Amino acid sequence: MKQNLLILFLLLPVIAVAQYSLSGIVKDANGYLLEGAQIKLSKGSFKKEVRTNSAGFYNFKNLATGTYLLEIASGDFIAFDQAFIEGASLRKDIRLDNAKDYELDEVAVRAESIKTTMEKKGFAVNVVSTEEAAQRNIQTNELLNTTVGVKIRQNGGLGSQVQYSLNGLSGSAVRIFIDGIPISTFGSAFNLNSIPPSMIQQIEVYKGVVPGHLSDDALGGAINIVLDKSAGTNLNASVSYGSFNTLQASVNGLYRFEDSGFTIKASGFHNYSNNDYKVSGRSIVVTGLGGVQTPITARRFNDAYRSTGGVVQVGYTNVDWADQFYLGFTGSDDYNEVQHGAFMTIMPYKGRFYESDVALANLTYQKKDLFTKGFEVNINGYYGTRNRQLSDTVAAAYSWNGERAIDFRGDEYEYTWGSQQEGGPTLAKISRNVASIRTGLAYAFNDNHKVLLNHVYSGIDREDSDALRPLLENTFVGTRDLHKNIVSLTYEVNAFNDRLKASLFRKYYQQKTISKDPAVVTNEAGERVIVDEVVSSNKEFQGYGFAASYGLTPEVFLLASAEKAIRLPNETEIFGNDGDNVVANSSINPEQSNNYNLGFRLGAFNFNKHRVTLSTNFFTRNIKDRIGLPIETSLNVDDELIVYVNQGSGTSQGFDAQVNYVYNNNLSANFNISKFDLEIENRGTSVAVPNTPFLTMNGNLRYSLKNLLQKQSRVDLFYTLYYTGEFSYLVPQGSNTVGDDFFKVPEQLAQDFGVSYFFPNKSFVLSFDVKNIFDKPVYDNLSVQKPGRAFYLKLNYSFNKF
Repeated sequence: MKQNLLILFLLLPVIAVAQYSLSGIVKDANGYLLEGAQIKLSKGSFKKEVRTNSAGFYNFKNLATGTYLLEIASGDFIAFDQAFIEGASLRKDIRLDNAKDYELDEVAVRAESIKTTMEKKGFAVNVVSTEEAAQRNIQTNELLNTTVGVKIRQNGGLGSQVQYSLNGLSGSAVRIFIDGIPISTFGSAFNLNSIPPSMIQQIEVYKGVVPGHLSDDALGGAINIVLDKSAGTNLNASVSYGSFNTLQASVNGLYRFEDSGFTIKASGFHNYSNNDYKVSGRSIVVTGLGGVQTPITARRFNDAYRSTGGVVQVGYTNVDWADQFYLGFTGSDDYNEVQHGAFMTIMPYKGRFYESDVALANLTYQKKDLFTKGFEVNINGYYGTRNRQLSDTVAAAYSWNGERAIDFRGDEYEYTWGSQQEGGPTLAKISRNVASIRTGLAYAFNDNHKVLLNHVYSGIDREDSDALRPLLENTFVGTRDLHKNIVSLTYEVNAFNDRLKASLFRKYYQQKTISKDPAVVTNEAGERVIVDEVVSSNKEFQGYGFAASYGLTPEVFLLASAEKAIRLPNETEIFGNDGDNVVANSSINPEQSNNYNLGFRLGAFNFNKHRVTLSTNFFTRNIKDRIGLPIETSLNVDDELIVYVNQGSGTSQGFDAQVNYVYNNNLSANFNISKFDLEIENRGTSVAVPNTPFLTMNGNLRYSLKNLLQKQSRVDLFYTLYYTGEFSYLVPQGSNTVGDDFFKVPEQLAQDFGVSYFFPNKSFVLSFDVKNIFDKPVYDNLSVQKPGRAFYLKLNYSFNKF
């Protein structure tokens, strides 16, 4: 008896901390295993997260007895369930039926997708999923270009300069973020084409009115890249190769020690392309004897691009004191050849290129229910250096055939100024110390009331130099500093059983610029001394806005939002940038706009196996001091340099609409249209803003064939259409002897086709894509021609471990 009591006593601690497991498989509506579904488990402050593996299997270990909440997310859908662990491990299989209410064991809770929830908050917002694009040869910018109201403006192929247009406002009026941090902090290598979709959880596109938690001077809208934050051990790698010797490779992975929560996270990418696609047109000529110009079809020959970058982070995830805590390093470098200036002129560049590098330390901290239930803290910070050097030392002139240019006598010649771009040989370097920190505090009083306070600081200390200048001249090169603070306060409320959702916010903007230029002056003693001539500016503004939605029925929502928005000039617009052929303009004024959105969302409507969603948005942007390229014809096709100016005041009005259709989870179709008018009052005359596409339409189809070649395999077929209406890239004025058509970019219709094969184990996906199937000419910024038909092959591998 004593022995039994002793054994029982010794076993009591073991019984008290007995550990059990919860596991199972997840299937879709057709009974197919779901790989990569995100499963979150919580009970009070306890939280764990895993993803299903290639067999659709999930497993949580070391669980105590109790009732747990399960959150299951796959694609655009999210559902909830409960799991009861009572003295034994539990096997729980889950089947998601996207066409009906979720059919879960024990508790059936219908839940909206993350995408739908955000799109019903009142903002004119689209949430873009990247799961499909991660498997295909699609760059992030291409994915965005199919989004309603979004137009990607690109000056050529991979690595070329990109601008984003949202409902007619573009350039720096649209801010790009990575997890709420301005993307400019990361340098040119970390652009959206460099970040593979597999590293992205979702993309949020806000048009016109930007919520307070994205604290920045985003006058026309914002695009926020939300990186994947899954805490389960995983690995994803991909490589693609295609036309123009284009190679893109990426790898990202995470390993978590379950006992301690210690987590190692790393990602990297490498991109390369010759960008030697064919171009033609009135500027693509070869000048022969006597100055005779012969039109040709040429290959770009000085347009290669390479970028390499990576992020390494170590820290803790899902521990008592932090949901995420990381310290890390972000680094990248790139090399980019420059084929021509702002326009495609008859004399292309040869030997002009720039290089850049970035080294940043980073900090991430996130915690929900810190100290008390409902209080949330979110901190992201970066500090480091960002450098860029332009090289232009080749004096020889070249023609579009890649050979030396000749004069009217047939002799090869060189530019008298000694470089490809006027201004003389240069090895101009811009060295920057950069810092950016985003702090977010939120407190939810209950499920219906929440207050958020956000602050973003961005700082740039810039110093210019040129190794080809004499030492004395470099000594007299000035410095340029720019510091920006933006604070926002937001109040969110839900009322009438969640039928009304509203958000009120106020923003404070402050920007300080300092220019220091050494100068020689004579002091009171008559001595010549070097002093710094300092010109500084400190500007403050305030903005405010609201967003609201009201559900007339569970499937019909009215959406309205408005904002008085401010956009402060950026570093390039104020200080210029030789590498992008941009001249400084220190007198440029901030841009302001009163933005209004009114729209509705219908659906999703389910009819047997059919699912339909419709949405539309009408918008008005009343703009003051719009920042852009000069409207006057003094900006002509022979210009190599550009300058940003205040064009004037004007209005952009229009609408966008989209419809989504899904049949039996196998066939999906999407069509969207965006139409607007953008006019600026310039010198007393109202003119349509040049270089702006006013009409765009996109459509895409996807069809899945399951068990076609192998059991548990899948073949996805894709078709995408892009239409851009005719627009003028310059405003014809004066005598205009060449006619209006000379300044117009014709309407464009490009079509892509793709096929992806998912192997039975779902770890490997092989994709083949054809871009611009019919090889139609496509143009963009200032009528610069983009690549024609291209072929790409991609292999993707993913691995999940529990």
